[in-house]
Amino acid sequence: MLRVGELIRHAAAQLLARGEINDPVLEKHVVTVSRVKMSPDLKLATIYVMPLGGMDEPEVLTALDRHKKFLRGELAHRVNLKFAPEVRFRIDDTFDNASRIDALLNSDRVRRDLSPHAEDAPETDV
Repeated sequence: MLRVGELIRHAAAQLLARGEINDPVLEKHVVTVSRVKMSPDLKLATIYVMPLGGMDEPEVLTALDRHKKFLRGELAHRVNLKFAPEVRFRIDDTFDNASRIDALLNSDRVRRDLSPHAEDAPETDV
């Protein structure tokens, strides 16, 4: 599943990077294909995308959904599988999760817990 997902990710990224889809919304945006999750039977590919800067996410998803059949056919030609998987597109939220975790780790509350306490410091004789 991981290998097939990676092959589909590369093929989808090439299709989007080369501008092979004629759509005014997709021509205005650079779309990153971050990962592809395959179903266990390899008949459904969930493609996680993120427009550059995270702008106009709903419009980009709508544009990709409009060209779903074309993308499925092109992916079938580029990736040699017994069945061409159905594709669906989702916005990748891992970037948001990573920034939220970074913000938590940099918060004052966590820094206070990580700093050495006065009672834990070794005593020195003067």
